[in-house]
Amino acid sequence: MAVQTRVVSIFFIQLVLLAVSGLNRVSGAGLQTGFYDESCPEAETIALKTIRQAISKDGIVAAALLRLHFHDCFVRCEASVLLDAAEEGDAEKDASSNFSLRGYDVVDDVKSAIEKSCPGVVSCADILALAARDAVRLV
Repeated sequence: MAVQTRVVSIFFIQLVLLAVSGLNRVSGAGLQTGFYDESCPEAETIALKTIRQAISKDGIVAAALLRLHFHDCFVRCEASVLLDAAEEGDAEKDASSNFSLRGYDVVDDVKSAIEKSCPGVVSCADILALAARDAVRLV
């Protein structure tokens, strides 16, 4: 009986370890410094300059941008928190947990400035990530 219990225990531990090891896989995709060096060389500089201006006007915006990025990435980092609702249905922006989010205007300013330099190249999700990164870096 003791041997059988031990075998079951070892099997269970191996099963748990196998399951946990599967959770440890991380995708290699992600925003990296210099990612847009060839397709939009000024993107990071434009984002940093725009964020610096926004923070100089309102220092709280740095925390707001970080929080905005967190709320977007809590679901997935796909900038859905920036979308306005269609005629029917609600957007993620309208969820009760997102009512107090701020910084949308700053992200829009960054997006507009980058779009002037290289239209259609930098995604909204990357702009949100750049904004949060630069906000944290500047405070």
